[in-house]
Amino acid sequence: MKLKEKRWIRFRIHLVSVFFMGGLLTIFVRVYQLQVLQQEYLRGIAKNGIIGTTNLPPKRGVIYDREGHELAISVQVGSVFAHPKQIKDKNKTARALSKVLGEKQSQVLKKLQRNRSFVWIKRKIPQSLTERVEALDLKGLGVTTETRRYYPGRETAAHVLGFSGTDNQGLEGLEKKFDGLLRGPEEKLVFMRDALGRPFAVIRPVASDQRVHDLYLTIDKDIQYKAQQSLREAVEKAKAKGGHCVVVDPYTGEILAMAVVPEFNPNVFFHYKPYQWRNRPVTDCFEPGSTIKAFLLAAALEESVVSPLTQFYCEQGKFKVGGRVVHDTHKYGNLSAADVIVYSSNIGAIKMGQKLGYRKFTEYLKNFGFAKKTEIDLMGERSGFIRSAKNAREIDQATLFFGQGMTSTSLQLTMAMAAIANGGNLMRPYVVSKIVDDSGHTTKRTHPKVVKRVISTQTARKVAAILEGVATEEGTAEKAAIEGYKVAGKTGTSQKVDPKTKQYSKKKYVASFVGFVPSGKPRLVIMVMIDEPKGYIYGGRVAGPVFKEVGSWALNHLRISPNPSLLSSVNVPSAQSNVKSENAAVPPISPETALLPHAPQAAQLPDFIGLGMREVLKRSRSLGLKVCLEGSGLAIGQNPEPGSPLKTVQSITVNFKPPM
Repeated sequence: MKLKEKRWIRFRIHLVSVFFMGGLLTIFVRVYQLQVLQQEYLRGIAKNGIIGTTNLPPKRGVIYDREGHELAISVQVGSVFAHPKQIKDKNKTARALSKVLGEKQSQVLKKLQRNRSFVWIKRKIPQSLTERVEALDLKGLGVTTETRRYYPGRETAAHVLGFSGTDNQGLEGLEKKFDGLLRGPEEKLVFMRDALGRPFAVIRPVASDQRVHDLYLTIDKDIQYKAQQSLREAVEKAKAKGGHCVVVDPYTGEILAMAVVPEFNPNVFFHYKPYQWRNRPVTDCFEPGSTIKAFLLAAALEESVVSPLTQFYCEQGKFKVGGRVVHDTHKYGNLSAADVIVYSSNIGAIKMGQKLGYRKFTEYLKNFGFAKKTEIDLMGERSGFIRSAKNAREIDQATLFFGQGMTSTSLQLTMAMAAIANGGNLMRPYVVSKIVDDSGHTTKRTHPKVVKRVISTQTARKVAAILEGVATEEGTAEKAAIEGYKVAGKTGTSQKVDPKTKQYSKKKYVASFVGFVPSGKPRLVIMVMIDEPKGYIYGGRVAGPVFKEVGSWALNHLRISPNPSLLSSVNVPSAQSNVKSENAAVPPISPETALLPHAPQAAQLPDFIGLGMREVLKRSRSLGLKVCLEGSGLAIGQNPEPGSPLKTVQSITVNFKPPM
């Protein structure tokens, strides 16, 4: 390259550099002029252009269940506002807005006639409506975007979640308890006027250290839904006033479900009465009745004052104590300590309690968590009541041994039974497993906490073994039994105090059942309470079926396989004992074949597709087949295939998959 050409290139580079430097210098000079020299002047202009400001509700964090499903979210909605002083024809504007928003014209006009620079016309409406308002192109009207709380599951876990108000402030439940963490930084809606006098609005964040957080709960939305469904049906069937159902993991204290009936929809909470918002398993106390006998047995065994075989004479159903006569539902003579629990004898419980002593029993009850708060992370918890020894008359002491004269919450009763289920440790219950900030960092994680050891592991096992007898044909809760699993629990039926007479009512009762499953290695503790059932009033008859439905469904949901040895088998008639059919041309159908969908011809392998594990095991065993189960849920495939000759089949493999 020639020297002359090199000089020309160098000249052009310098020329471009000069232009760039000049441009940057001009920008810096202008910035200095605006930010420093004209700072006060421009601030004054900006202030003069501001019509007004209003605070916008802060955004809220998401509440998830244990699997990450959304239980409470914030969605964008529109809001309509107006500047009344800028609207000349208020009647025309009110008429147009009433047609679009579906509001009464008089109510809209009343807002427009206020002597204010800013008013809300209607807040938190669908975006489609705000677009129609914008299309009106009326002077003095404006729209902005806000957020409102939405609960996708509607009634599901509503009493635990609570709800938030118009300004996104927590008002009930977890929304209120953790309002400071769920609520994000505030924003301001600033109304300004441009150089031509036209109004416009901008959203400005307010300087704050506040950060939005998300909550992850221990609640399983599927178990929660099933608990509410079963409880609702039971309450309706019994024509009861209401009910509770609590499901907990006994080893961790995690609340898997907490159902309340009557229910409410937090999306429209204002359509319900305040008493319908209350989370009753935590806030309401009742007399637990015979469920308390399980803890009487535990205390008596722990103190070695009785053994499971200790005999008690139950006075043939009538026993006078403290000037009153106590009755049993049935007339019993001698019953062992174990039978006192299985048959739920009040008289037997009194005599067992007298061996233990009232003062010692109240100490154990308090160790089991009664008469004090569980310290769960929910609002409004009550502590319940136990009468002190010095204030207890003889009849008061006697009735405590079968659960009258004291009060507890459903949660306390659940956690006390969980202590028996897990081997003797009273656990602290909780519903919030972790709190996560907006950057995804976990700021707090809740870990299982043992409050105290109440009884020894050996005593807990003895009590669990005795409680297994309750959910049998011999016990009071046959309807709580779950096929394929051992159930341990205790029924309760207690009279309610009439608030008018201050005496026990002969018409109002509380029916309850609290138990755990599988009893050998418990995964679930379930407590069911039905308030004021009509007709059948006994816990085993009214509350037991809810335990069975919720427990059976939850065990399948958690993929806990049944014990094949506990499944009942169907007796299959042999070829020699087949009874002739009324129509000789039609071969007789075996019992297991008649129960199956698409029943195959005789001597063929049935179709197990769509059946649960228990049913597959039961029907396979009835055919004398060995069965191998793979997966969990409902059957989706089998080998050999349906229709294969039974005489060639000795074993079968069935594949399962959880229902979608």
